[in-house]
Amino acid sequence: MASMKEIQVEKVTLNIGTGKPGPELEKALKLLEQITGVKPVETKTQKRIPSWSLRPGLSIGAKVTLRGEKAVEVLKRLLDAVEYYIPSKKFDNEGNFSFGIKEYIDIPGMKYNMDIGIMGLEVAVTLKRPGFRIKRRMIKTKKIPRRHRISKEEAIKFMQENFNVKTEQEGEE
Repeated sequence: MASMKEIQVEKVTLNIGTGKPGPELEKALKLLEQITGVKPVETKTQKRIPSWSLRPGLSIGAKVTLRGEKAVEVLKRLLDAVEYYIPSKKFDNEGNFSFGIKEYIDIPGMKYNMDIGIMGLEVAVTLKRPGFRIKRRMIKTKKIPRRHRISKEEAIKFMQENFNVKTEQEGEE
């Protein structure tokens, strides 16, 4: 494979939505720091939704973004929690995918913490190829050509080869 076509893990984002500030949010922040060893940030609302009693600037969740070796290391542990199985419908057409973990105690090396209780989280993985920087750079920003984008099939193949992920194809369900 040509080196510019080589697929890599750009980032892994762990996210817990609590819906409101308070003790649940504190538990979520503590849990994400326990899993990754990195200080998480609070996610804040952008819109006002009176029926859900939300207003702009209200903290309703926690997330942490990992890149590089740390991202790959944590991703392997998180995939072990779902037994290396990701349904093919969890992959999007841009080569990214996400999956949920129902209980954090499924993650290897994690023990039940009475302060946190039982809590799940969502994991979003973004894949990239060399040259993807052109869409984010300040000068001469350009779109990534269709031939260089990561397709759903390429993302599934990458995960199967590098992380031993099992997946089923859409027709076999």
